[in-house]
Amino acid sequence: MKIEHIAIWVKDLEMMRNFYEKYFNAISGEQYHNSKKEFTSYFLAFDKGARLELMYKPSIFKALETNKELSGLAHFAISVGSKERVDSLTEQLRNDGFTVAGNPRTTGDGYYESVVLDPEANRIEITI
Repeated sequence: MKIEHIAIWVKDLEMMRNFYEKYFNAISGEQYHNSKKEFTSYFLAFDKGARLELMYKPSIFKALETNKELSGLAHFAISVGSKERVDSLTEQLRNDGFTVAGNPRTTGDGYYESVVLDPEANRIEITI
């Protein structure tokens, strides 16, 4: 298994994308925008290792006024290799008493994933 990507909430999506491109030689994918959810993101790739997802959603920063836990790291993703493994690991975690925050599905940006919470409620996306 490997960490597939790390995601962080940002206030200025373009400024942050430019920062990682300029200083860390990141290569940005195309902007993804879901107008229904008011969500916009970029995936940034590096020469080696995990990708970085920069995410923007106006309501996140409004929520920060009452919940400081939403800033910074939003989730991380672990690639397990197949849809079948996503499904089976999700069920194993559910059966072992962990919270499944999102059942296995194909997302609007093409990922097959589920979302589970670790013992301290950090979000983990289990992906192909």
